Amino acid sequence: MFEPTRRQLLQGGIAAGLTVAVTSALGDPPAYASGTGIHPFRVAVPRRQLADLRDRVAATRWPSRELVADRTQGVQLAAAQALAHFWTTRYDWRRFEAKINALPQFMTEIDGVDIHFVHVRSRHTGALPLIMTHGWPGSVVELLETVGPLTNPTAYGGTAADAFDLVLPSIPGYGFSGQPTGLGWDTSRTARAWAELMRRLGYPRYVAQGGDVGAAVTDALGRLAPAGLLGIHLNLLVTALRSTAGLPKNTEEEKAADAALEVFGATGGGYLVEQSTRPETIGYALLDSPVALAAWMLDHDTDSYRKIARVFLGEASSGNLTREHILDNITLYWLTGTGVSAARGYWEGMHAGGGGRIPPPVTVPVAFSAFPGEIFQAPRSWAQSSYPTLSYYHPPDRGGHFAAWEEPGLFSAELRAAFRSLR
Repeated sequence: MFEPTRRQLLQGGIAAGLTVAVTSALGDPPAYASGTGIHPFRVAVPRRQLADLRDRVAATRWPSRELVADRTQGVQLAAAQALAHFWTTRYDWRRFEAKINALPQFMTEIDGVDIHFVHVRSRHTGALPLIMTHGWPGSVVELLETVGPLTNPTAYGGTAADAFDLVLPSIPGYGFSGQPTGLGWDTSRTARAWAELMRRLGYPRYVAQGGDVGAAVTDALGRLAPAGLLGIHLNLLVTALRSTAGLPKNTEEEKAADAALEVFGATGGGYLVEQSTRPETIGYALLDSPVALAAWMLDHDTDSYRKIARVFLGEASSGNLTREHILDNITLYWLTGTGVSAARGYWEGMHAGGGGRIPPPVTVPVAFSAFPGEIFQAPRSWAQSSYPTLSYYHPPDRGGHFAAWEEPGLFSAELRAAFRSLR
């Protein structure tokens, strides 16, 4: 994985110059007393690993061109080759390394696994603590552009009363967090770890947010209902993704959502089947070939990933989905060697124990944002049926599956509105 080891990367906190920037713009970086089990973390990838990445991309053995004029056979050769060319000639990992090292990062062991997290306290008094969970094939990268708007809202069109203290953990098996060495790390176990993390950080009251896999973790956290959890916000209706049985299908919005789910099930779930049933098999490609990893991560029938393909074909970026930000995420997976450990999370979800028991309901207030570019735009009736405690519902006019990544300003405004009543 890393050379030096992950433990050796826990070096004395954040570089002094970068700490000054964080302090002046966002508030004092958190400091933890000895005995809390929380240690500063800093990224320092050896040069030889970056050189090896470039060499592997340059040595890619390319497949023949697809036999269709669209994406129905998968990631198109032209897009993959354009990505590879940009990766080896223009992409700069050190730029991202400096960016993430400018934020307060920490590591703590929970339930036998090292958990990496970014923790940014707002400079505004009375900020509401918020833990946000990324998805797959995402990471904390997809959430970083929301740090400023959420923790320092007065600089982004909000008010001091909208401020959040922000906690961004990496799911076990993703990014800089440790890779589980035993079975059982499903979304419910991750939710329990998040509850422990917020307790360890000293937050008696907090809210939670998630999309994609993060929505499943946040849903599980809502059902766990740990002490101090005030409410949750989701931008993917995971209950409907699992099953639409019992949901109304009468209005045009309901019929459109149901049809979109049918299309996704028929054409967009190849990765889901493979990772839920044979994650180790695809893992050989994900750990051996950077281009195989990139293609696997880009092969999704969602609006966001169609935009990503267009970005590498030379078209204009969509919101925050730039070539650099996309490759920050892919490169993070490569350098941490987490392609297979992240994929195993889907297998864990498929094999999670439960004995057919009906999960407990979510009793805390639930907020939902139905972004139009999602796999399906969940109608209010579906959100209300899934979560009787629904307290906020809004369909923004733009944004896709990775809304925080694609439209960080709009996404941050949604969270301010969603949680305003819980402050």
